[in-house]
Amino acid sequence: MIVQKMLFAVLLSALSYSLIAQNAPGKDWEYADEAQLADWNKDALKTYRSYIRDSTVVTGVMIIHRGKVVFEYGDIEEISYIASCRKSVLAMLYGEHVENGTIDLSETIGDLQIDDVEGILPTEKSANVQDLMSARSGVYHPEGYGGGMQEYAPERGSQKPGTYWLYSNWDFNVAGYVFEEKTGQNIYDEVERQLAIPLGMNDWDRSLQHKAGNTAISKYLAYPMWFSTRDMARIGQLMLNEGNWNGEQLISREWVSEMIEQRTSSKEINQNVPNFRNTGVNFGYGHMWWLFENMNDPRLHSAYTASGAYGQAITIYPNIETILVYKTKATYQRMNTRAARLRLMTDVVKAFEGSVIGAD
Repeated sequence: MIVQKMLFAVLLSALSYSLIAQNAPGKDWEYADEAQLADWNKDALKTYRSYIRDSTVVTGVMIIHRGKVVFEYGDIEEISYIASCRKSVLAMLYGEHVENGTIDLSETIGDLQIDDVEGILPTEKSANVQDLMSARSGVYHPEGYGGGMQEYAPERGSQKPGTYWLYSNWDFNVAGYVFEEKTGQNIYDEVERQLAIPLGMNDWDRSLQHKAGNTAISKYLAYPMWFSTRDMARIGQLMLNEGNWNGEQLISREWVSEMIEQRTSSKEINQNVPNFRNTGVNFGYGHMWWLFENMNDPRLHSAYTASGAYGQAITIYPNIETILVYKTKATYQRMNTRAARLRLMTDVVKAFEGSVIGAD
């Protein structure tokens, strides 16, 4: 009986991998047929399109269900800046190097001899690499590339590393520096090796990728990234597939789980940063990924997202086997409101009428 159960588990695992492999696109994205579109309410999708058109300045949107396109809007081939989604991409790159021992998440910035323009306080030196990745370093040195929430930072040295969440680009930029120092590899070259090539990205352009920042404020540069909407969708599909792509495990399932494991609750985030209070969305935080929490709609349970300024997102909804990507070309100097960005992420599931995994 035990042997039979073990064989069943193996077969179930193999079937799971087979189904996941089928959900990865080939050279080009395929569009859902009528049978698959039956899971989606056409009127609700029309309303969603009208909202995008009339109430946002989004420039590209895709909804992917079980590896097939069920909705698109705007220019999905245009390459543009993805803002803070870059951090979630870096977290993905970390996995291979953590698991082979090249990067030790418990190593402290003191061990790594991290210093900066205004110096690092003795108490701050105990922050480790995992603290940087989860925005819990307790280091409130000025950031040389804007986009963090340092206007809400406590006094320097007042918080023990690991005990207090603050979304700070200092943490994320130093995490990029540590990645390159420990691996000896350029972040953009690793995006190309680990993601762009094996995922078959249509529009990736290595020549567009370059670091930025004011080194008079902080020595640690940011690593902005430029992608098309349809290539962001490939990143989202890889995450939905738990790191598997056409049968090849590009990122281990264990590391995918690590990235989206809660390290900060929505309660703490809302307490530390008033931006998210009373928005209707409760976000927790993992390793550079935002986690939906305490959402009433079961279609949003277990959802998580990479999110960036102006209006960029790679959002994964495991319970409905769906991803949403949207982006806004920053050079147009037009920005979506926070409310619009959140509504894009939550309203999309209202159009889904198929079966929900794990629902009662």
